[in-house]
Amino acid sequence: MNEAASVALTHFSQNHVAVLRTFELPDEQSQFTSLPHRVWEVTEGQHPIVITSECEPVGFFLLHATDRVKEYSPNKAMLLTSFSINHAKQGKGFAKQGMLLLREFVKTEFPTCDEIVLAVNHKNIPAQRLYERVGFVDTGRRKMGPKGEQYIMSLPLQHT
Repeated sequence: MNEAASVALTHFSQNHVAVLRTFELPDEQSQFTSLPHRVWEVTEGQHPIVITSECEPVGFFLLHATDRVKEYSPNKAMLLTSFSINHAKQGKGFAKQGMLLLREFVKTEFPTCDEIVLAVNHKNIPAQRLYERVGFVDTGRRKMGPKGEQYIMSLPLQHT
């Protein structure tokens, strides 16, 4: 059976804490993102999202609907940050499957949102390729981040 077939996106809950605390990332990835336990304590307008497979957390990211979004887009956008897949679960398609579910998840859970934006470091080629494969496009806008230049990417949401 294809493990990625059972992938789902869900809002973070206390039931996820034990597994999320075990997440590890190699240095070449941890320089570009945060481990879930460092960012799941959120403020208003931040939404921690868990990628699950067979109901077990395999990935994590934050969606922001805060004023910070205005730095990235003039639209009714949400900002995606802190995306990670637990190192032990990488290479199984979970990142791609999770991101392919993102459009419908956001349209359902955040119906006023019309775009998802993110910033990806210019050196983080694997992440850039992943985002392009699931429909994000480079906006041509750039932002300086703590590790250098970041490309601003956008995933437009067409509501029907």
